[in-house]
Amino acid sequence: MTSGRTTEALREHTRAAGRFPVWLYVPAAIGALTLLLPLAALLLRLDGPGVIASVTSPAALQALGLSISTASVATVVCLVLGVPLAFVIARSDPRLAAVLRTLTTLPLVLPPLVGGIALLSLLGRTGLFGEALGLVGIRIPFTTAAVVIAQVFVAMPFLVVSVEGALRTAGTSYEGVAAGLGAGRFTVFRRITLPLVAPGLVSGAVLCFARALGEFGATALFAGNAAGTTRTMPLAIYTAFNGAGVSEDTAIALSLMLIVVAVGVLVLMRGWRADAAR
Repeated sequence: MTSGRTTEALREHTRAAGRFPVWLYVPAAIGALTLLLPLAALLLRLDGPGVIASVTSPAALQALGLSISTASVATVVCLVLGVPLAFVIARSDPRLAAVLRTLTTLPLVLPPLVGGIALLSLLGRTGLFGEALGLVGIRIPFTTAAVVIAQVFVAMPFLVVSVEGALRTAGTSYEGVAAGLGAGRFTVFRRITLPLVAPGLVSGAVLCFARALGEFGATALFAGNAAGTTRTMPLAIYTAFNGAGVSEDTAIALSLMLIVVAVGVLVLMRGWRADAAR
């Protein structure tokens, strides 16, 4: 009897602790509307019968194909480079890790246009490395390769932050046991570390792909806006509203497609985390 009363008291205490002032609903509702109303307005602008025609137009399909292909390549590059970087940050001395983490996440807070200028300063015709590359006939700016590089620059921090957090959460105890049993460093990394951080790795890769797919500012400055070569979906949308390339209806349809991709990314991440937690 006493145990039952104690349990009920604990439940009541938990419910009470979860309560909050009623007035908080007002700014919460305004905040939700601030985020949702622009998207609702976009949906209301859609011309139902014309959506399919707009999305399947040659210009739209060209931009969509280029966006998906470059974002996929950028995600692979981020995985190859970002996972080792996250591992180094997670396993480094705290002071060194803090410096590396700050430098790695800097593109997250920089305006995208600044990223484009930085890439031009590095690989442009008169850039730090661009002049030397030009001497051997290599030109990177305003090519499809420039699109991928711009996407990697802005998207890799998402992967590194996600994987580093997973590495720190996993700790090193299992790795130590495996090493004590005679496993080599690469075997420990492949058989122990990577499976432990798999949820964070997948979440980071999905976020990385989504960020690369929506990249605009750095791409516009560093890669340009050439149809079929560097005009990705965000640039096609921008071009449409400036009276060239594709129609405004196509721009709205492409915007809807980007929203659908973003929602799909969030659902995928939520589903993966739910499965991983079981």
